[in-house]
Amino acid sequence: MAEPQKKSVVREYFESIVIAVILALFVRTWAVQAFKIPTGSMENNLLIGDHLLVNKFVFAPSLGAGERAVLPMREIRRGDIVVFKYPDEPDRDFIKRVIGLPGESLELRNKRVYVNGSPLEESYVHFLDPDGHAQEVTSFDVRERYGPVRVPEGQYFVMGDNRDNSQDSRYWGFLPRSYIKGKALMIYWSYDSQGGGSGLMRFFTRTRWERLLHQIH
Repeated sequence: MAEPQKKSVVREYFESIVIAVILALFVRTWAVQAFKIPTGSMENNLLIGDHLLVNKFVFAPSLGAGERAVLPMREIRRGDIVVFKYPDEPDRDFIKRVIGLPGESLELRNKRVYVNGSPLEESYVHFLDPDGHAQEVTSFDVRERYGPVRVPEGQYFVMGDNRDNSQDSRYWGFLPRSYIKGKALMIYWSYDSQGGGSGLMRFFTRTRWERLLHQIH
């Protein structure tokens, strides 16, 4: 009986690379996405130059209750920081915090959010001035006064944590569920492009080491 032929080293490397690429594409498409913070709309919780991992699996549709009981999936909750396709330009990704859920009534009075008539406690919110009252703001400014509105079924109301400097649902409306890509999970790297250093040293001097592997809440 003839012995089975051994695979060549080149073929073994090729198959390993193909498998690695397939796994990487699977992870990229269905499980995890990398995202870079481009603006200050989520300051001071997320900074320009933060590089995030986004959990795309947690909000994935499932076949039934049994599947959700076994797999790490759940519904979108208030307070979740989500990455989504910007409704006005679906090719662009935005990141904001979920504030209003489907069916809820939402209103902004003197910069404070009210959901179904009750004030929302938001320890994460940042304003341009320490007192939470920006200068030269009128009652017609959506940063100070908005609504009341009712969030339609299958849609969400999202806002940036940096309330006086965020292009969010106050300006472009509700976010469809189908546009949400996933939940921000953790910061895997953070780079301050305005920091000091030159050449290779920039990597070390501009990296915000204290933010590495920081979980996002």
